[in-house]
Amino acid sequence: MFSNRQDAGERLGERLAAEGVDADIVLGIPRGALPVARPVADALEVPLDVVVASKLSAPGNPELALGAVASDGSLWLNEDLVDQVNVPQEYIDGQRDQEADAAQRKAHQYRDDGRIPDLADKRVVLVDDGVATGATAIACLRQITDAGAAAVILAVPVGSPNSIAELETEADDVIALETPSDFRAVGQYYRDFGQVSDEQAMSYLDDDTDTA
Repeated sequence: MFSNRQDAGERLGERLAAEGVDADIVLGIPRGALPVARPVADALEVPLDVVVASKLSAPGNPELALGAVASDGSLWLNEDLVDQVNVPQEYIDGQRDQEADAAQRKAHQYRDDGRIPDLADKRVVLVDDGVATGATAIACLRQITDAGAAAVILAVPVGSPNSIAELETEADDVIALETPSDFRAVGQYYRDFGQVSDEQAMSYLDDDTDTA
């Protein structure tokens, strides 16, 4: 159980430092990951920036992620889940456009040019506050890889064992402090898991976030 995102980030940063993780930059996924990513970046003594993706939710169930769309427009879909829920292609196309626009707006909110930082040949640590389905993390990992990163590590305080196993095929390494077998939701492992506003999230970034 983590007290809050700050506590989770401090523990995560200690773990990465202890394992000798060598990084050039830490990226957090707005909004909730930023309070976790800030202590990680401090522990590794590297800049903090953002990478953005938006979840594509199932019809009538906003908590069920069918996939995610990155701010560059690339889409990742959980094809098995799409088939299981029997989601029509028209719905997916509409949601893709809607969530791509949302991700792009978010990216511009956090970075003036809306682009991912220059990651060519850089060692990147991607941080989230936890992994449930892993959809957003996969979209972000693929965006980072496509940007030419030399290596990418996903670091999270807690995650679903099944999702963590899947994410290990997307990243060079995945570090999760906790992978409980009875995982149901990220929030159950935090005493304080309140919403993080964009203003709060942006306050964790370095003054000069434009590392491109």
